[in-house]
Amino acid sequence: MQNPDFSKGENGLLPAIIQDSITGKVLMLGYMNEEALEKTQLTGKVTFYSRSKERLWTKGESSSNYLHLVDISLDCDQDTFLIKARPDGPTCHTGADTCWNEKNEGIGFINQLEAVIEGRKNGDSEKSYVKSLFDKGINKIAQKVGEEAVEVVIEAKDDNEELFLNESADLLFHYLILLQAKGYKLQDVIKILEERHR
Repeated sequence: MQNPDFSKGENGLLPAIIQDSITGKVLMLGYMNEEALEKTQLTGKVTFYSRSKERLWTKGESSSNYLHLVDISLDCDQDTFLIKARPDGPTCHTGADTCWNEKNEGIGFINQLEAVIEGRKNGDSEKSYVKSLFDKGINKIAQKVGEEAVEVVIEAKDDNEELFLNESADLLFHYLILLQAKGYKLQDVIKILEERHR
């Protein structure tokens, strides 16, 4: 991370946007001075400077709803933080997931899985199943999606819920691989669904 320019903020305070590292949802906005940044980096728990209490304040110090630091970055002007964190519970003091009373939901694990698929696609491990599929090309990947879709249909007609869910997971996994082979992510498909819904 570049050096933040605390001189740009009133009383040396810079805004810090807090984002859930998994869902991508913006959770809250706080302010940090140099000491709050240092404590955040040292403890791994997001700490702010409270303007009302006029002291350092670690989110969750009274509620235990800590924000666990994942990453800190600065904007192009070095005067605003973007902090990615894992929340222990609701972020807002009202009990809401976010300070805008939004649900902190998303396809977070799917995002993680897509990152794993991308890493294996670009990796050099000869033991990687994902890598082997990409090496075999689009036809093999598309064929696997077709095979998994047929297995889902077969299991849907039976009463074994465990097999049905496992085959569904296999289908989704291979579909994510197919999307990446075509240069897309699941979010691209979700955008189309959202547009149709409107």
